[in-house]
Amino acid sequence: METPYKLEMKNITKRFGKVTALSDVSLQVKPGEIHALVGENGAGKSTLMKILSGAYTKDEGEIFVDGNEVTIKGPKSSMDLGIAIIYQEFMLAPDLTVAENIFIDRLSAGGKFINWVKIKSDAKELLERLGFGDINPSVKVGTLSVAYQQVVEICKCLARNAKILVFDEPTAVLTFKEVRKLFEIIKNLSSAGVSIVYISHRMEEIFELSDSITVLKDGGYVTTLNTAETNQTDLVNLMVGRKLTDMFPARDAKIGDVVLQVEGLNAGKMVQDISFDTRAGEIHGFYGLVGAGRTETMRAIFGADKKSSGKITYFGKEVDWKNPKQAVEAKFGLLPEDRKSQGLLLEQSIRINTTLPSLNEIAPKGLINHSVEKKKVKEALAQIQTKYGDTEDKVNTLSGGNQQKIALAKWIFAKCKCIVFDEPTRGVDVGAKVEIFNVMNALAEQGIAIIMISSEMPEVIGMCDRVTVMRNGKITGELTKAELSEESLIKYAMGV
Repeated sequence: METPYKLEMKNITKRFGKVTALSDVSLQVKPGEIHALVGENGAGKSTLMKILSGAYTKDEGEIFVDGNEVTIKGPKSSMDLGIAIIYQEFMLAPDLTVAENIFIDRLSAGGKFINWVKIKSDAKELLERLGFGDINPSVKVGTLSVAYQQVVEICKCLARNAKILVFDEPTAVLTFKEVRKLFEIIKNLSSAGVSIVYISHRMEEIFELSDSITVLKDGGYVTTLNTAETNQTDLVNLMVGRKLTDMFPARDAKIGDVVLQVEGLNAGKMVQDISFDTRAGEIHGFYGLVGAGRTETMRAIFGADKKSSGKITYFGKEVDWKNPKQAVEAKFGLLPEDRKSQGLLLEQSIRINTTLPSLNEIAPKGLINHSVEKKKVKEALAQIQTKYGDTEDKVNTLSGGNQQKIALAKWIFAKCKCIVFDEPTRGVDVGAKVEIFNVMNALAEQGIAIIMISSEMPEVIGMCDRVTVMRNGKITGELTKAELSEESLIKYAMGV
């Protein structure tokens, strides 16, 4: 009997030593279907897809493509089956051209010579098929925007005749306009019969794009649903295994005196005449579209980027931090937008990452008391409900949500009195988001001043006491809690 599924993964189990990462997990995807795969960080989504890609080998279970059982021994056998995965970090060679990247594994097509004219022509045809004929096949990939690099990655998969495409958090670094274009591409691929597995933490994307949703939790299969027959609340409850009655928990913080005051700050084109203040116990939001200058403003204050002019007052004293070390010594912390490249040392231990900015505290005489250090690290991690095995475990072994907590733990350990949270929930699941919001509330209740940069309007409205809106490096408006709405935020963000 002919199977209705393009892809079936049945009863997949995967163990890493004594840890069972996947237990009896199944996934069924129909031809031309957009199938969302959801779950909290650590639910097993990435492990399941790495088994499909050939990066990992399953311990138990079966995989079927077009109804035929297949054995995936490595990435090549996965590609030969028409399976391709587009990760958040693209697998592209920046110094090669667009055409070379698209056909990188078949440049000579088995012959002695490379037909450059045909390769460029075929690349152009693929780009036009996706609606991106304006991309020049002869330019180096490293010169393209992130969105265009993603298009090249998709073309590379199509050049290999991929019939099963996995998108892993594909919109994390895209602008609103670029996201709309990507959705159009995905829908066109689906209409052409390509089966899509779509991994995302963004509920609105899942409900706009997908036909079906499979939910994983703690390495196990929960259920598969028709998207039209469920809603966001029910889906979140299935993912976290409990009801999230309030996404943005109530806070009982007393807003106090001004902690940070910025007057006429200038730093390049993205920071022009910025003035604001932030108070103790306040969660002060900064909202704007991509490229508004929010991150650049905070980096200039933090000393990570050079400011050209302006006055910064911290706890009543004028400061001019030349580098982040000086800011940290003054008890000012910044949780960066890109935790992997700027917020963490992924190959180092949880302990080292947590105490690195505070070595003077744990080693006042130059010698580290490791037993005291370990105890204090555990106390800091307990404050923010971090899930980990041992403080000596490498940070890259943790889920995205717990990595974010480690990036935050160092500022808690350093006893910072003002902390900037730059896109604190990017790339973390809905359960971890609520935990991060709880941490922010708890810090505010202790009198710590919080600055929260976020591109998610519901987060800004739900969490902030006051919001400053930026556009093209300038402040366009400030909204009180009572004035906050999606309409008002968009109006100021777009300069209306």
